[in-house]
Amino acid sequence: MSLVQCWRYTKVLQGFPQTTDFQLKDEFFSPIGVFAIRRLPPLNALKSFEAAARLGSFNQAAEELYVTPSAVSHQVKSLEDFLEIKLFRREKRQVLLTAAGEKYLKSIEHALDEIDSATRRLMAAPNAGKVNLSVAPAFLTRWLVPRLGKFQEQYPHVELRLTASTGLIDFAHSDTDMAVYMGDGNWRGVETHYLRNMVLVPVCSPRLLEGSKPLNEPKDLLRHNLIQVERRPHEWSQMLAQAGIHESPAQGLTFSNSSLAVGAAMEGVGIALADIQLVEREVSYGQLAIPFDLQHDTGKAFYLVYQKNRQLTHGMQEVRDWILSEMLQSTVTE
Repeated sequence: MSLVQCWRYTKVLQGFPQTTDFQLKDEFFSPIGVFAIRRLPPLNALKSFEAAARLGSFNQAAEELYVTPSAVSHQVKSLEDFLEIKLFRREKRQVLLTAAGEKYLKSIEHALDEIDSATRRLMAAPNAGKVNLSVAPAFLTRWLVPRLGKFQEQYPHVELRLTASTGLIDFAHSDTDMAVYMGDGNWRGVETHYLRNMVLVPVCSPRLLEGSKPLNEPKDLLRHNLIQVERRPHEWSQMLAQAGIHESPAQGLTFSNSSLAVGAAMEGVGIALADIQLVEREVSYGQLAIPFDLQHDTGKAFYLVYQKNRQLTHGMQEVRDWILSEMLQSTVTE
């Protein structure tokens, strides 16, 4: 405290009524700039309140926070005592927010998100050259991995950490920096960079072309196992209808992602639908064959995404620019 502040503090106390219960209000000091005391409850109490309010259960909040339900209840009670306001109504098997609790929750959620974001930014600063990238499995194994050598030659200082995933990322609560999504491009809370459309073709093992069930015309597809991807069950029906075939396939197999479906087709298990650019290497090496000149534009596309309004590290900028450049070159050479 400076000499001027000490003098002002002394003058204030001289004019303040003497009391044996020495209680000085926060707002008494703030206007004159002596102290700006923040009335902050304990962080653990806020975390317990936010989790219990969001989940509607002390038990579920305890599981999320790795503590006991009684510990959550104690923290919430201490917060209510601090505020001198009831935040929950306890009922038989659930807890419900009071009007004050609902209002308080909105502010606390925002404040905890800000603390989390600030902490992640600070922790990431020394690791600006590390980029965590989540990618759809087929895109990862068939487009990105074959090009990684080129990326490492161009950006040897960037450590790329790759994860295969088909789900959406909660960037605000994840260590993932960027992701490649497949869809319509309409996702909340993310910046999107269009990469390319997803265009499907039928693919199979070359051995299947020489087997006992020849593929002479598109209708012959119905004589084989038609391999589907679990989250995209209508693609074969759309492809067949486009070829003028309105019969339903008699048999088929379903896999959780395109990479597994294409792998099964490569082994001769059946015929899969694959993005034409993602299987170009296997086709050129003779591992896969395209039995018919059929293409189906799904109306979906691949996008590079990351959290909206995030300040990108140098590593993230270089990954973004490199993927966009590589995608442009591969599209031009198709």
